[in-house]
Amino acid sequence: RVLESGGGLVQAGESLKLSCAASGTITSVFWTDTMAWYRQAPGKQRELVASINSSTTYYVDFARGRFTISKDNARKRVLLQMNSLKPEDTGVYTCKLTRANRDYWGQGTQVTVSS
Repeated sequence: RVLESGGGLVQAGESLKLSCAASGTITSVFWTDTMAWYRQAPGKQRELVASINSSTTYYVDFARGRFTISKDNARKRVLLQMNSLKPEDTGVYTCKLTRANRDYWGQGTQVTVSS
């Protein structure tokens, strides 16, 4: 699986950087892996935030311009830099690694944005 970190409690307008690293049987993040961040707000379904593969990045509308997804190949992890956070960004952020058509999920990290 993969392991997320970096969540916490911040005020609106502040920033957080989430990290997703290889863990357990997943010993590394390869350049060819597709990595994605999802989030689930209380009472809502899980939704895609952003994804990255070997050639492209993708952001959903609410993330575009505020969030940046990147791969740190040296440290074998994927980062999600979140700026200008809003209370509606509150939720559990979960990382997914896709390799050879198989998905590996993390447990998630809580992000809480107070107004």
